[in-house]
Amino acid sequence: KKIFNLFDFSQKVDYKNEVLAGLTVALALIPEAVAFALIAGLSPLTGLYAAFVMGLVTAILGGRPGMISGATGAVAVVIVGLSISHGPEYIFATVVLAGLIQVLAGVLKLGKLIRLVPHSVIFGFVNGLAIIIFMSQLDQFKALNPVTGELEWMTGPPMYTFLALVSVAILIIWLLPKLTKVVPATLVAILVVFGIVAALGIDTKTVGDIASIKGSFPPFHIPMVPFNLDTLMLIFPYAAIMAGVGLIESLLTLNIVDEITETRGSGNKECVAQGTANVLSGFFSGMGGCAMLGQSLINVSSGARARLSGIVAAVFLLIFIMFGSSVIELLPMAALTG
Repeated sequence: KKIFNLFDFSQKVDYKNEVLAGLTVALALIPEAVAFALIAGLSPLTGLYAAFVMGLVTAILGGRPGMISGATGAVAVVIVGLSISHGPEYIFATVVLAGLIQVLAGVLKLGKLIRLVPHSVIFGFVNGLAIIIFMSQLDQFKALNPVTGELEWMTGPPMYTFLALVSVAILIIWLLPKLTKVVPATLVAILVVFGIVAALGIDTKTVGDIASIKGSFPPFHIPMVPFNLDTLMLIFPYAAIMAGVGLIESLLTLNIVDEITETRGSGNKECVAQGTANVLSGFFSGMGGCAMLGQSLINVSSGARARLSGIVAAVFLLIFIMFGSSVIELLPMAALTG
């Protein structure tokens, strides 16, 4: 019975919605995972591997079906200093230690404390994150100046083209749910903009312009750091902050998805799942992460309510990395920005 409940086979599941929502989330995860890895001073694949491992493990073991986890900006900001000064091996060790701290928090049942957070704080968190997400998308309207080597606002036809494609995506996401909810509006927007660009041969910024996403299955890798007290003293502060930030963002996201779906998840179970995912992420060459509010809302608004969507998203992401990178790298950034 527990196995059936784990995969939601005991409930009525709309498999079409789950699969399509998972595909949409997988496409939306790629540019963010790459961007957050670069912010942390790591290779793009480090972020993509983290998104796959975090997404798969938390989808299976997490306390909130429908919630999506992956590489996040909150984690990237915490570890960037350590990454620059000591390199990726110390990051992997830090991620493993942070995961162990999160598992301990779940075992001690500290996850239930998130229920004490006032609604005003949750509203501030959601709206603040909305502003941050919006502001981060503005960078997509910039291009690299070959002379100065700096990002500058696009001008002329490139800007008009990008604006038009972004507007098409926004209009589809806004209008389509008023007509039908058979397919996720976000996925339709991505595919339509992709089709327009391909059919008309439009020259615009693509995922491949950010970085290559081609890779293999995440390699198992024990962090190559000295196993001594000095290493522990170095990475522990970063791991503790990463664990705390990751759990706070994950549990607040859980609360928000609870309200939207009018169901109740398990904070303690989510703590253990997040910790387990981070431990595995550190051992499989990932930068770690936590729950992602933006992707979780895309998933839920696409009709997903079960664990299947998160599993599908992680599997699709791995397929894109291993076999579909040449196609996914042609995906217009305007579609994802919209």
